[in-house]
Amino acid sequence: MDLRRLRTFVAVAELGTVSKAAVRLRIGQPALSRQIGDLQQELGLTLFDRVGRGLVLTAEGKQLLADCRRVMTDLDAVREHAEVLRRGDRGALKIAAPPHTIESVLARFLPQYAERFPNVNVELIEALGAEQTAMLERGEVHVGIRLEQGGPHFEGRVLPPADALAACATSLQLGHAGFIDITRLASYPLLLLDSGYSIRRLFDAACRLADVEPNIVLESRAPHTLLAMAEVGQGVAIIPSLQRTDRYALRIVRVTHGRKPIRERVAIQWDKRRRLPSYAVAFCETLAEYMHTILPITHPTKTNEAGGRKALVSRRFHGNEKGLIRPDG
Repeated sequence: MDLRRLRTFVAVAELGTVSKAAVRLRIGQPALSRQIGDLQQELGLTLFDRVGRGLVLTAEGKQLLADCRRVMTDLDAVREHAEVLRRGDRGALKIAAPPHTIESVLARFLPQYAERFPNVNVELIEALGAEQTAMLERGEVHVGIRLEQGGPHFEGRVLPPADALAACATSLQLGHAGFIDITRLASYPLLLLDSGYSIRRLFDAACRLADVEPNIVLESRAPHTLLAMAEVGQGVAIIPSLQRTDRYALRIVRVTHGRKPIRERVAIQWDKRRRLPSYAVAFCETLAEYMHTILPITHPTKTNEAGGRKALVSRRFHGNEKGLIRPDG
């Protein structure tokens, strides 16, 4: 059986069109279509039905897809193992991480790693946790730094957890003793990361458990956008304690639910079906040690609780919209 045909079949099944699969595999669409036709003829099965301009797997195609993926993974693992044996401490290391982790952790760690492995070319790919799963499984990256994920295919190094923090202008006396419960926080004008961030999904889950509806005034994929808005009094930014905030004048408090911090488990992970090069193993081990010494990046602000409370500037916050609650803690 021609392995090129199997690879083509998997690409078309994942992307849904011949044109997208041709771009990924860097071959012409006519050649790709012939490979699919030859594979169907060889197997004596119809693998796809055409729906509009796309292709949808038949029942037989769905059953074969898992087997073909396993063959591709095993083949890639053999190639990667051979490459590891050939290279030794020389090669490329591809790492996927969220933007705040790249800025707060990797920017300072990578120079130390480069001193030990000068012949390793580190490539950073900005990707959130949910986006990393497919990248790891397809072998597009060696390592991902993300919310700890379960599943039999992943192995990793567990890191110190990251807390959900609320950041606001220094003029606002937010919370008490460095904490604010989500029931009191929800009606402030909130600046939230988008749902690709695990800290956002945890925050949303805590809101549902507390039966509160957050007053969201801005959602962004860029943490620094939220911090800049919070600094000038346009809302309260919800960020992970992995995020650097030292460029901004902010008051920081931990977010809690039922007197417990809202906290995410962070890990360095890889697909254990793919053998890591020795320099990638060393990267994971030394990065885990480094992160244990520096986390959390951001701590709650030490404040004098005796001072009076000042209001947060926001038209929506001071308005009289239905259901708006003026926070008192």
